[in-house]
Formats: sequence, C-alpha cells, structure tokens
Amino acid sequence: MPEAAYWLAWTQIPGVGAVLLQRLWQQFGSLEQAWSAPGSELLAVPGLGMHLVTTILSTRPTLDLQALYDAWVGKNPYFWTPADRDYPRLLREIPDPPPILYYAGQPRPDELTAQVPMMAVVGTREPSAYGRKWTEKLVQGLVSQGWAVVSGLAAGIDAVAHRACLQAGGRTWAVLGTGVDRVYPPGHRLLHQEIATQGVLLSEYAAGTEPDRVHFPRRNRIIAGLCRAVLITEAPLRSGALITAEWACQYNRDVYVLPGSLDNPTSLGCLNLIHQGAQVILGVEHFLELVGATPAMTQTPLSEIPPELEPIFALVTTEPITFDAIVAASGQATDTVANALLELELSGHITQLPGLRYQR
Repeated sequence: MPEAAYWLAWTQIPGVGAVLLQRLWQQFGSLEQAWSAPGSELLAVPGLGMHLVTTILSTRPTLDLQALYDAWVGKNPYFWTPADRDYPRLLREIPDPPPILYYAGQPRPDELTAQVPMMAVVGTREPSAYGRKWTEKLVQGLVSQGWAVVSGLAAGIDAVAHRACLQAGGRTWAVLGTGVDRVYPPGHRLLHQEIATQGVLLSEYAAGTEPDRVHFPRRNRIIAGLCRAVLITEAPLRSGALITAEWACQYNRDVYVLPGSLDNPTSLGCLNLIHQGAQVILGVEHFLELVGATPAMTQTPLSEIPPELEPIFALVTTEPITFDAIVAASGQATDTVANALLELELSGHITQLPGLRYQR
C-alpha cells in the first residue's frame, strides 16, 4: 500500500494529532515503519506516553488498512500528505502541518514550491465601506506584483479579497472549514465554483464534512502557514482574523494591518495589532514597497539532492531531530549518516543546532 494509506490510518487513532505524526515520521522515516513498530520503540517518540501507546497497540489490529484506504480514495481522489513532494512547501515547514490536505481546482507547481509568493488577506465578516474599498485596492496591488491571495471564503473581507483577486486576473486559494465539496456560506456557491476553476480550494477535512465552529480557528493556521505574510484590513477585537495573526506570529510570518478609525468597532482589532508591533499600511504604494522587500524564496527541490542523500534528507524536517534518531530511523551506518548530514548542511538544505540536532 502507498505511504498515504498509513498517514490515513494513523489519523484514525484517538489522541494522535498533527504534531505527533510529524514526530513519528521523523523517528521512523515513514509512517509505514511506525505502523509496525513495537511499543518499546513507540515509547521513544517524544509525546507518546504509555497510555497513548497502549491505545495505538490496541487500535492498530482493528483497522483494515486496504479497505479503509480504498473507501477513502473513492470519496477523496485529490489529496496530499507531508510525504508527497507536491505538499505545499511553506505549510510543510510549520510544526503541525495537516496530515492530509484535500484539494480541488488547479494548484500550480510554482505556488506549491513558494516561487509565487502568497499573501493571506482576512478580516471581519461585517466590513464597512472603507474596509471593502481598501481590501479591493490592496488586493489589486498585490496581483499587479504577482502575488497570489489566500483567504477563507467567509462572508465579508474574505469574499471581497477572493473576488477582487479574480477580477484582477490573479490567483486565489480558499482554505475551508468544511470538505472541499461543501459550500459555506451557501450564498458563496458561485464564488466557490470560480475559485475551483481559477484557483484552489483546500481543506484538512474530508469530503462531506459540514461546517463546525471548531473547524474554523484550526483552519486559520493553514491560511497563515501557506503564506509569506498576512494582511488584515478590518477586524474587531474579537475576530477570527486575529487568530490568523497569532498563527502568523508563531510561524514567523509578517503581519500587515490597515489602520482604521477609533469610532469604528470593526477597526479596533487592527489598531490593537498595530500597538503590538504589526506593520501599518499607509497606502497602496507603501504596502507594495513593504512586500517588495520580502526576500525571494530559493528553490531547492529534492531533485537537486543526490539520490543517495534523499533518504536522510527525508528524515529531517523543520522540527529539530537528534543525530541518534536519524541514525536509528535510517538503518544506515553512523559514519554514512554523518557524511550525508555534512553534505546536506554544506549545500544549505539543513542546519545543525546545538546538541547534534538537525532541521531544514
């Protein structure tokens, strides 16, 4: 069975989330190897205690992986896991990338590798005329400079951003809190179709998943993780857009904010972000100057790495992993692993941290 079948299987075990799946992948080199690992080896994974390991050992024999995978692919033909080369590059680098990403539409290789920069544009569901106008103007400016726009297909600023991008001839991604086959809110059916035709619909929820209030805050981490930066044009003090800004800060993304009036409650969240240090926008030209200073992403795809180094490189992600863990997961001799890590470090693919730890 493909590696994706094991990613799916692991998501069926209660208590195993995105962070633990990353650690399992790092420790064993593949989730297939982790699936057959004995309890003693599972206990060596940080975060896996005796209670959770007992749950894993008791749940694994009850799952028919082939039947589970066949049924799943029948309903969800388009997906990525972090082990796939097409998995979005920037999203793979966050500490908790979605184990399975479902998509619809037309993803482009230069977007997946971050050669085309992406900007998240989010805000209140009840924008003022000022918020709408400036969202449109700023999005048009981004499109003119070759940026793709990411938002959440929600009412208000999200919808304004998507529509302004499409009207300007740009590319837009919508990250959903439902399955990609569901339209929410229902009034966005036409916009949903347009994005599927001219952009990408993305979700960590399988086909048929209906909206749930707990999905949307988690969805916001994907919006932030996909992008080089986040733009918030209008948001009250209690807003999902501020959650996106928090994720952006955790992921070391820039946060840009449009200032508003103290008399407008939907601007108070933006003003508070400015107070906390977000970059204030003083006009379209000023904004484009700011984002124009964003360093270009260098492209270092796996194809540029010698084939003999790829197994070692695959074990190193953005979460630090020890030298001993790499040796154990690789099954190779210690000196072979050491030489491979040195070559990868010299080529700029990985970096060494104190304590003989490595990360991309």
